[in-house]
Amino acid sequence: MPVLHLDRLERAYTQGPRRIEVLKGASAAFYEGETVALLGPSGAGKSTLLHIAGLLERPDRGQVLIDGVDCVRLSDAERTRMRRAEIGFVYQFHHLLPEFSALENVMLPQLILGRSRAEAEERSKQLLESLGLGERWDHRPSQLSGGEQQRVAIARAVANGPKVLLADEPTGNLDPPTAARVFDKLLSLVRQSGVAAVIATHNLELAARMDRTLRLADGLLVEEEVVVATVGSSGPARKSRPKPI
Repeated sequence: MPVLHLDRLERAYTQGPRRIEVLKGASAAFYEGETVALLGPSGAGKSTLLHIAGLLERPDRGQVLIDGVDCVRLSDAERTRMRRAEIGFVYQFHHLLPEFSALENVMLPQLILGRSRAEAEERSKQLLESLGLGERWDHRPSQLSGGEQQRVAIARAVANGPKVLLADEPTGNLDPPTAARVFDKLLSLVRQSGVAAVIATHNLELAARMDRTLRLADGLLVEEEVVVATVGSSGPARKSRPKPI
C-alpha cells in the first residue's frame, strides 16, 4: 500500500468571470523511503497539489489517502491532527522562529504534538547532528548561514517522524554549491527515515537524482524520465510517458 495516494484530484479557482482549472484528475502513489521530484512550470499548480496533499486545502473532487485513510472526508480537527503527526513540510524559505535557537525550533513541533521536553530535546539533537549541525544547535537563525537554516528547517519537518515529507523548492533560495550540499543531506535523511518525499523543483540535475519524476502538465501528473546532459551534449534529455492511475 502506498503511504500517500492522490486519486483523481480536481481543483479549480474563480477569478472574476474566469474559471481556472488547475488540477483535472491528477493521480499518483508515493511509497515508503522513495524520493519523487515534482516538475512543472510556474503556475502549473505544483503548490496547489502540495497544499492538497498536505491537507492544507481540500480538493473539489478526488481523494487524498494516507495509509489508506481518506483525509478529504476527515473533519478539520482530524485533518490538523493527521497533518501534525504524519506530514512534514519544507519550504523555499526556512520560516524559522528568529527568537528561538536551532534546537528549540526543532523541538517545538514535537512539544505541540505532546512529546516530553526531554524526549524532544534528545531527538532534536540527534537530527541536527545527522545534518551536520551538532555544534550549532544553540545558535539562533540569524547566526546561521542560509544552508544551515534550511537544514534546521529539514530537521524540524521530520522531527515528529512523519510518513510523508512535502518540499516546495527546498533549495531554490540557495547558491548551487550550498543547494547541492543541503540536498545531499535531505536525500540521506529521507532514505534513513523511510519517509515518502515529494519535492517540487525546477532543477533537473536534482530531479535526476531522485527515484522518480512526475511532471504536472495540463492538470494531470505524467511520469517522466530525466537524464542529465553529459559534457558536449545539448542539454538535459526528458522522456515522458503516461503515469498509470
